[in-house]
Amino acid sequence: MLRKPRFIFFYTRSCLLHNCRVNRQGEVCKMDPDYKSRTRKKNEARALQRLGEQLVALPSGQLETMALPDELLTAIELARKIRSHGARRRQIQYIGALMRHIDPQPIETALERIRSGNLRK
Repeated sequence: MLRKPRFIFFYTRSCLLHNCRVNRQGEVCKMDPDYKSRTRKKNEARALQRLGEQLVALPSGQLETMALPDELLTAIELARKIRSHGARRRQIQYIGALMRHIDPQPIETALERIRSGNLRK
């Protein structure tokens, strides 16, 4: 037999727009504006991993022109040497974890410049 849940939250259109929810007793509960859902966190982590894969695919000379931390550069160099699929995947995840601590915007702009052919800017 299924148990009845203790608290049921009813979401209305106005609550979704104003970042709040109404519980069964009719009380309005404000949600944290800095809250990130688990899905959003995972999507951001996957985006950083994809960025790390792009960095692994770059030649060493182009990597040196970017201002990357030494720990990230050594992790990228190690990922290039790994041939095992599972170990390479774990290393890419590690690169993504390292990239969470730095700002990815300068790296993305540098990659865009490299793709467009403006290597000197």
